[in-house]
Amino acid sequence: MILPIVAYGTPILRVVSKDITPDYPELPKLIEDMWETMYSSNGVGLAAPQINRDIRLFVVDSQQIFNNLEEEEKDKYPDGPGIKQVFINAHIKELNGEEWAYNEGCLSIPKIREDIFRSEEVTMEYVDENFESRVSTFNGISARIILHEYDHIEGKLFIDYLKPLKRKLLKGKLDDITKGKINVDYKMSFPR
Repeated sequence: MILPIVAYGTPILRVVSKDITPDYPELPKLIEDMWETMYSSNGVGLAAPQINRDIRLFVVDSQQIFNNLEEEEKDKYPDGPGIKQVFINAHIKELNGEEWAYNEGCLSIPKIREDIFRSEEVTMEYVDENFESRVSTFNGISARIILHEYDHIEGKLFIDYLKPLKRKLLKGKLDDITKGKINVDYKMSFPR
């Protein structure tokens, strides 16, 4: 089932999410709905707060980016062909490497894209959809998407990395998103 994505200004986007247990109600269905929602809105990642759940759950599919890169671009990123993965109760163990810029967007903040600096590499401790414990290191585009989604479960948004002047310049667009004055081709819900 395709779920509405909550828009910028919705309070849950600023909440630090809670860990969950394997008996979380209808977890397999929720994960399936998150994949369906993400793909229907042309996303490469989706976090539970974006569908109005304050739990530490997100899904990432960086394979889509690699599938759409030109041949000569594929060597730019060390993590090809990408990953497709579920992260539950994720916590960062370590950040490594240089920070690098990439033009990011967010389904909760449509039609705004900005260059954001993030670490090249992240080591995450998490459980997968079968509640198997994992510690994995990711780099390149996959690390970037993971860090973006991880921020969501920490109550952060990519625009928080912008300089104050840049955020001030975006204020009108952000206010329009909050008020629902935006056209998108996917289901959204707006703060009341």
